[in-house]
Amino acid sequence: MTGALITDPVFYAVAVPAVLLLGLSKSGFLSGFGSLATPLLALTVPVPQAAAIMLPLLIVMDALNMKELFAQRDRALVRLLIPAGLAGIVLGTLLFGVFSDRAVAGVVGAITLLFLAQRLLFPPGDQAVAPSRPLGWLLGAASGFTSFVAHAGGPPIAAYVLPLRLTPVIASATMAVFFAAINWAKWVPYAWLGLIDVRNMVTAAVLLPLAPLGVWLGVWLVRRVSNDLFYRLAYAGMFFTGVKLLWDGLK
Repeated sequence: MTGALITDPVFYAVAVPAVLLLGLSKSGFLSGFGSLATPLLALTVPVPQAAAIMLPLLIVMDALNMKELFAQRDRALVRLLIPAGLAGIVLGTLLFGVFSDRAVAGVVGAITLLFLAQRLLFPPGDQAVAPSRPLGWLLGAASGFTSFVAHAGGPPIAAYVLPLRLTPVIASATMAVFFAAINWAKWVPYAWLGLIDVRNMVTAAVLLPLAPLGVWLGVWLVRRVSNDLFYRLAYAGMFFTGVKLLWDGLK
């Protein structure tokens, strides 16, 4: 791969489905699967480069989401989670290079699977869990940190939002607004760390037309699926993401 554009066909064979999957997850549909996009892309390029290529695509997807979902957000949750997520980005910037990408992936995967195990062993029934502000801060910061490192912030924030049993649209809108703020906040530290370069941005521009497709399809689906199916898909996504990230951390 030389020049100002990645030309390896293997890269695009992986990147195209990864971007479409990310678009579906950004809409809130298949939300748990979104954290697989960067690890998939990292099969062909280093994780920091994969994260840099994905960032402009995330920004475009966030803009589309804001148009469709912003009004449906849970305002109280957004006010709680965004400051925590920004704190996680600051921590990620300060610790960049201290922890390996695999170590972070392994920790996120283990936490995700532990959360799912707890939900399986101690099912909550039909009642929503009362939101805990300290837990919200902790998982919001964890989401900001893992999102900064590898755009893998979905599992921690889902572990907090999903037990609240919001409607699919409100849950999707709340997480969409949270990640829009987080992704915009990544630009300065990414540039400071040298991750925003010509090759990464040109490659992102080539993939950009794919960004709206997954988002629009996901928004259409999330407004039409039942609550039960929505949560089954979300937890399935968290399971596969947890297994993949834990495997990346251990191998």
